[in-house]
Amino acid sequence: MPAALPTLSSVQAVGLVHQARQQLVQGLVQALPGLAAQLDTFLCELADQVGTQREMQARQAAMQRFRLLRTDWVQACCSALNAALAESIRPPPPSRHASLAPQPGTFELLSDDAIENQIQASRLALAAGELAGNSFDALRLRSQWLQRQELAADDLLRPETFCQLLVVQWQNCDLPRTDLQSLTAPLQTALGELLQAQYAALHQLYDRQNVPPSKALTTIRRNPDTTPLPLHAAGSAAASPTPAPLHPLLRARQRAQDMLQQLRLLVQPAGGLAARAPDRAAPGRTAPASQPLAQALADQCLQDASAYVPLPSGRAAVDIDIVQLAQALRLRSNIWKQQTSVPSERAAIEVVALMFQSILAEDRIPPSIRVWFARLQLPVLRVALAEPEFFSNLQHPARLLIDRMGACVMGFDATSMGGNALEAEIRRLVQIIEQYPETGQRVFVLTHQEFEEFLARYLTQEQSKTRIITLAQQVEQKETLTIQYTIELRRLLKDMPVRDELRDFLFRVWAEVLALSAVRHGPAHAHTLAFKQTASDLVWAGSAKPTRQQRAQLIRSLPHLLQRLREGLTLVGMDASVQAEQIKRLTDTLAEAFIAKTAAIAPEDLEIMAQRLSRLEDFMSEDGPLDDTPLSAENIEMLLGVDIVGLHVMASTASPVDPTLREWACALQPGSWFTLDHNGASVQVQYAWRSNQRQLHLFATLDGQCYLMPLQRLASYLQSGLLQWYDAEGLTLRATRDALAKIEANPERLK
Repeated sequence: MPAALPTLSSVQAVGLVHQARQQLVQGLVQALPGLAAQLDTFLCELADQVGTQREMQARQAAMQRFRLLRTDWVQACCSALNAALAESIRPPPPSRHASLAPQPGTFELLSDDAIENQIQASRLALAAGELAGNSFDALRLRSQWLQRQELAADDLLRPETFCQLLVVQWQNCDLPRTDLQSLTAPLQTALGELLQAQYAALHQLYDRQNVPPSKALTTIRRNPDTTPLPLHAAGSAAASPTPAPLHPLLRARQRAQDMLQQLRLLVQPAGGLAARAPDRAAPGRTAPASQPLAQALADQCLQDASAYVPLPSGRAAVDIDIVQLAQALRLRSNIWKQQTSVPSERAAIEVVALMFQSILAEDRIPPSIRVWFARLQLPVLRVALAEPEFFSNLQHPARLLIDRMGACVMGFDATSMGGNALEAEIRRLVQIIEQYPETGQRVFVLTHQEFEEFLARYLTQEQSKTRIITLAQQVEQKETLTIQYTIELRRLLKDMPVRDELRDFLFRVWAEVLALSAVRHGPAHAHTLAFKQTASDLVWAGSAKPTRQQRAQLIRSLPHLLQRLREGLTLVGMDASVQAEQIKRLTDTLAEAFIAKTAAIAPEDLEIMAQRLSRLEDFMSEDGPLDDTPLSAENIEMLLGVDIVGLHVMASTASPVDPTLREWACALQPGSWFTLDHNGASVQVQYAWRSNQRQLHLFATLDGQCYLMPLQRLASYLQSGLLQWYDAEGLTLRATRDALAKIEANPERLK
């Protein structure tokens, strides 16, 4: 019999939760000055980094603004924390005023600033919560057990409440939101470390008061016969406004964390499997604790080699009776449950069985692939029994492999999938996993790596795609080199007396000429070197000519210089009329310099500049700063000279995009399937490729149509819903949710 849980009076329990809030507020108030100091250090380091003049000025201004208002922000956050703590102990308003409080299901208008603040706070809270580990989940369960109800949406114990407070006070102190966005990464890390330390201290407080650990508690469920309190009424009377709707991906992420906590309690109760498997992380440890079950699984591994031989592959697998296969797997799971008396092991067997039952019922996956997924049930079960983190870690190698394979096949039907290279690779990887049943998650790690390497080849092996990818890579390379050449030219001309008209021409026009020539011919090609020399000659031509010899030299060299300039402008596709206008402005500038009495540029400085220009690539970093790659049909034609049949070039857009969506766009996994709504038509596309700097992205259809878009356009499509995942949640996560729903509806499954 499990030990009885301690009993506390309702007054003591509620008082203990308030004491935890008070201790948390005190800890946060003490830590805020240090947090501000970390942000100041980051801004100082950021301001010292090399970049364009505009970037460096913006960073310097952000650092100065924060230093000026840093104390005000810290004091405002401390005051807001103390005010929220005071509000949390006030009694709810009398019932005669209840009608004035927001009611569930009602709507209210929120300002754009409020919505932006909530989005930014959600980003901080999600990342900080991940860094803090499972500390908050355990604290939430213990606090809910004490107060006999869920934590309010604005409870001070929740990380999102603190993050929302930081963001709101940032705006109240007249600090720009763009400055806060630039601090997102260091702030997420600092908040994760801070909250982890504070939550650990609160667990110690609960331990001293004999509050049961989270593993000994079950998830609180409301009585269906009672009316639940609104989340805002369970906390303070001065509740925050109704949260703005989150993006579907954010909501899915939050639901996943709650579901995993519920699953963790189901398969790892106190004194259960985790307590009897301290060496589960040891290499090769894949056998469960119960010897009869271990023997049954080992025997099944030996039988599988012959049991699955009749199962066909390729087009013949279309005729497989998936229902019959699912029944066979169900029967095996029931037999395994009879081999153990440990509740946690029976729970693990049932959860895994229901997960694969859900996968087999996924009609978006071709039947021939579902057959091979079915063969993974036994290897996954062995890993789950030996490594309980499978149930609580979405990044477990077994989950990652199944999710990636499932995401890559969901866009195929039985006809298009049958017998192709992707199916053959999945079959090969499943057979490898079956051959090494004793290696635990290591075999899943290796096969996942091999699958990613295969996808990199498989998704780009068609000749038409290879041509597009080569071209897109050149577009990104050209834009990157343009920025880098501009930065280096600014450095070279920083202390030289060069006219503003020439500076503007070199930075805005000639840097692009150098970049395009380097992409087409190579940085060391004669044409590229000649264009670099032209930049040096133009600087010399635009300087003062105090001697007769220098003026005569300029007159002799001017025709050749103008010819080179025209060649460069033609290279970047400038129209003849625009070229003529540009050349006229340059000649007028050179004519003024010809008779100027200003100081001339020293010959040795010009020589140093010419030598550095000829070896400019040696002084540039490999990854130049690139905010977004301009993309248009003109860019494609400039590099290639002709159109590619079936290629749809989606130009850059200036529409504002939430930074979170840009991050997700950069993190897309090649092979995933999407529904793309473009120009009124809805097409099914597979994410095939992304450029080295993840600024250009390629999607392809089964009939050979390709869609090339820059990062900003991709993030905008994700934000507006014009590009939707086939499987945003993930195959194993959805299967786990289905399994929990079936267990909750029928708890007798665990017996």
